[in-house]
Amino acid sequence: MSLLDCFCTSRTQVESLRPQKLSETSLHQYLVDEPTLSWLPPSIGASEVISSTNVSHYELQVKIGRGFDNLTSVYLARHTPTGTLVTIKITNLENCTEERLKALQKSVILSHFFRHPNITTYWTVFTVGSWLWVIAPFMTYGSASQLLKTYFPEGMSESLIRNILYGAVRGLNYLHQNGYIHRSIKASHILISGDGLVTLSGLSHLHSLIKHGQKHRAVYDFPQFSTSVQPWLSPELLRQDLHGYNVKSDIYSVGITACELASGQVPFQDMHRTQMLLQKLKGPPYSPLDSNIFPQSESRMKTSRSGLDSGIGESVLVPSGTRTANSDRLQTPSKPFSSAFLSLVQVCLQQDPEKR
Repeated sequence: MSLLDCFCTSRTQVESLRPQKLSETSLHQYLVDEPTLSWLPPSIGASEVISSTNVSHYELQVKIGRGFDNLTSVYLARHTPTGTLVTIKITNLENCTEERLKALQKSVILSHFFRHPNITTYWTVFTVGSWLWVIAPFMTYGSASQLLKTYFPEGMSESLIRNILYGAVRGLNYLHQNGYIHRSIKASHILISGDGLVTLSGLSHLHSLIKHGQKHRAVYDFPQFSTSVQPWLSPELLRQDLHGYNVKSDIYSVGITACELASGQVPFQDMHRTQMLLQKLKGPPYSPLDSNIFPQSESRMKTSRSGLDSGIGESVLVPSGTRTANSDRLQTPSKPFSSAFLSLVQVCLQQDPEKR
């Protein structure tokens, strides 16, 4: 049974997310407890895909994040001819090194090459002087990481984690079938639309197993700009030995992401790379309940927007008013994780890639 099969048999269906239903007490209910969910692309028709390259057709509303190692600013904007809300990523190309320009180019090309509802899509890409503008669908609920920071600081419930990871794993399975390793699976690269669609982003880290028409069993390339994603990387990728790594490396990252969603913390976040590698290699597979792989309490509450591909800030997620930040945070139901969930995470985090 594949990892995708595991999610297919264990997930609980949820209702499509609707922005107007978001409230202090209802988010968890509409993410988990309702009976239906559309796993189709966002509810804008194919004929309505935004393709305009006229900068005057876009009205920037608010800055909602940063991405690509803080070189990209992410905005909520309105396409004025249609009134459609969109996400616009603006990057000053003059600030990018040649390597970063190649990474941007790869991300743009692959976003058009892939056709899957659980892979992030770019509608339009154009330049304005030295600035690159990328127009994409607006993912109303931002990233899973943003949901953790805003609503689930102590971690999400198992049902919610299953549904978020199910969409991400569908997209990941599609990439693997096409011969690509993602190499950057983490909560901030899992985006959620207003219709409940979960999409996988972070395409600039992808690496193809297919070279000169042949599919290789392993690769030896170390992802550039990988400092921010090291906590999620597999031990064999970090080790960089003669055995290399393959798509099983992404399965390890799924396990780390499951721990991240379950606890609200990033495992290994503040460790040096050498210490992190030793920690990943020295003992049995970890679980979401292992405290020794998580940062100390003072660092777990740090909020950072670096690494966000898209999403929305709290000013958009939470209506303005007199509520405090603590009153806006929802409490995760206090129930233990099932043995099936813990077993799935343990399998994902096996040190031997062939056992994942």
